[in-house]
Formats: sequence, C-alpha cells, structure tokens
Amino acid sequence: QVQLVESGGGLVQAGASLRLSCAASGRTLSNYAFAWFRQLPGLEREFLATMRWSGSTAYYGDSVKGRFTISRDIAKNTVNLQMNSLSPEDTAVYYCAAKTGGYSYSDRYFDTWGKGTQVTVTT
Repeated sequence: QVQLVESGGGLVQAGASLRLSCAASGRTLSNYAFAWFRQLPGLEREFLATMRWSGSTAYYGDSVKGRFTISRDIAKNTVNLQMNSLSPEDTAVYYCAAKTGGYSYSDRYFDTWGKGTQVTVTT
C-alpha cells in the first residue's frame, strides 16, 4: 500500500498562495489515482481535485476551480496542490488521498490517506 505525507500548510493572509505537497512512497505510483480533500471540524470532507498518476487530466471541485491546480512531480514522487487567491473560507485541514485504478470525486473510494496539513487564511 502506498504511504502519503502532506506538507506545505501554514498561516497566510487573504489573497496569498500556498503550495501543498504529498510525498508518496511504497508502491508503483502509476497504478494509483490521487486526490486532495479538505475538512472542517464536524463537517464532511470536501473534494478539491483529482488526477491519475499516469495521466495529465485533472478534475476539480466547483469551489476551487480556476484557483487550485493539482499536479505531480515524477522525479520527486509528489502530488502537489497549488492554491492561489486564498480566502478565509479556504481555512481547513487538507488531506491527500490515494486509490488504485481510476480517479474519483468521492472520499469513500479512497483507501489511503495522509495525516493532513492545516491551512489557515486570515483577513
């Protein structure tokens, strides 16, 4: 099973950018699809973006389309989330997730998760 470790979260002001990274190890990544979700306490996880390691097509949730970009770095074995034009509504814990096979928008199909990284956006 693949292991995931997120990094790159932090405290920023509204309008700033952040780049989250998810280091993936343990398996042949070409068999996996990856996604980013976020979650506020007491709420369900919100889908942000997904892509297959072996493909270039990415899909986004409506709340982040045009502001966030998911990508992979083959040399570093990371899946990244570039976040631009951040607002306080983006404050949450951000999670990287993986599953074998094709991509998905639903967290119920992802069986491997990182521990999450906190993103806080202030006014």
